[in-house]
Amino acid sequence: MKGLGTDEDAILQLLTARSNSQRQQIKAAYKTLHGKDLVDDLKSELGGKFETVIISLMTPPLCYDVTELRNAIKGAGTNEKVLTEILASRTAAQVKEIIDMYKKEYDCSLEDDITGDCSGYFQRMLVILLQVICLPVLFFQDIQAHALFAAGEQKFGTDEDRFISILGNRSTVHLKRVFDEYKKLSGYEIEESIQRETSGSLQEVLLAVVKCTRRVPAYFAESLYYAMKGAGTDDQTLVRIMVTRSEVDMLDIRAEFRKMFATSLYSMIKNDTSGDYRKTLLLLCGGDDA
Repeated sequence: MKGLGTDEDAILQLLTARSNSQRQQIKAAYKTLHGKDLVDDLKSELGGKFETVIISLMTPPLCYDVTELRNAIKGAGTNEKVLTEILASRTAAQVKEIIDMYKKEYDCSLEDDITGDCSGYFQRMLVILLQVICLPVLFFQDIQAHALFAAGEQKFGTDEDRFISILGNRSTVHLKRVFDEYKKLSGYEIEESIQRETSGSLQEVLLAVVKCTRRVPAYFAESLYYAMKGAGTDDQTLVRIMVTRSEVDMLDIRAEFRKMFATSLYSMIKNDTSGDYRKTLLLLCGGDDA
């Protein structure tokens, strides 16, 4: 960054080749050596989507989630997609950490902010996901499968509260068994019934919970595909997933992506983005599965 111009290639190669914890060490060493904040210097040197992805990489994962949630709530309108993605895909332990850091950073509770900004059944489902309780109900899958069937396919209209209370349980093992029982009982996959019986943001969050229960990498593979498919690119979603999953399950996401779609994640990013932004995302992707 010193002198005229910026060596963007050196920046992106260096930062994508390190883990987030190593980037925090680089940031601390930079401050010690130069008396400046590395993130501030990067912001002044870079621009556009390339700046966004680099600054995101420099942010500790927990801080990143908390900031994304805050922006989703406090910006103009509400970004339901961000709230759904983060709260449906993170583990109970991670959600607990998010709640604690949110309180510490903003001196208010995440639940209160969501309650104040969202409404209806969508709000109720998010509040249940924030309770981070895995109920020990491993022996009642058949009862809960019957309850879901009775709440949707078997009645005129839908008992949304029943769907919310059952799907809000964070026990993956339990919910997978409920889904299996539901298929045996009704002949439908639970996703089919959710699509028929619900709509809007409630449908999105219920489907996200089901998909993350079945396989988190497949959920993110699908989200990445639709972020790039068609005219235009949902860069916010693309950056958020590539950054947050790069050290978690990117190889699994790539494998699921290749199974689900007639292309690889690498080639879709390559065709949909450009410049240093593209180079950075491709390095985070880590390879082609053509």
